[in-house]
Amino acid sequence: MRIGVLASGSGTILQALLDAQLPIVVVVVDRECAATERAQRRDIPAVLVRRSSYGGDFDRVAYTHEVVDVLARYEVDLVAMAGFGTILEKPIHDAYPDRIVNTHPALLPAFKGWHAVEEAFAAGVKVTGCTVHFARLDVDDGPILAQESVPVLADDTVETLHERIKDVERRLYPAVLKELITKEQ
Repeated sequence: MRIGVLASGSGTILQALLDAQLPIVVVVVDRECAATERAQRRDIPAVLVRRSSYGGDFDRVAYTHEVVDVLARYEVDLVAMAGFGTILEKPIHDAYPDRIVNTHPALLPAFKGWHAVEEAFAAGVKVTGCTVHFARLDVDDGPILAQESVPVLADDTVETLHERIKDVERRLYPAVLKELITKEQ
């Protein structure tokens, strides 16, 4: 099974996937970021599909087609989202039904969206965590594959809580992907 990873940021989740020796064949990024360097250090192609706009004129469907074209060129079987900052449209779900996996820093269905850690912290929850799930067209929706809780400590800040959640994600996400690959063999 050939994995394509979508990333946008520092690449720490990507690094966990690389360290797990998953069969990653391409990393697609939507902006210049450290994830590119992490892929290149492992001799994995990193392809920049730059967003044309961050405004209301952004053609999300056309952009999604560009991403799907890159994934198809590398014959990707499974897509792993690793902090990808652009919400993709229907064409990727058509091309990879039940083959797009995402990790989210909250216990879904609670705290969907980009600011999940901040929202959980502001709500005063005592427990949050991370979820690995199949992605759907609706953001942070889809069948849950695994979840693990993370306690919110009395002295936590948003940053310390987020880092502890990332620690769990970096362990749980590769394990779930390995399990999916094993089931396919």
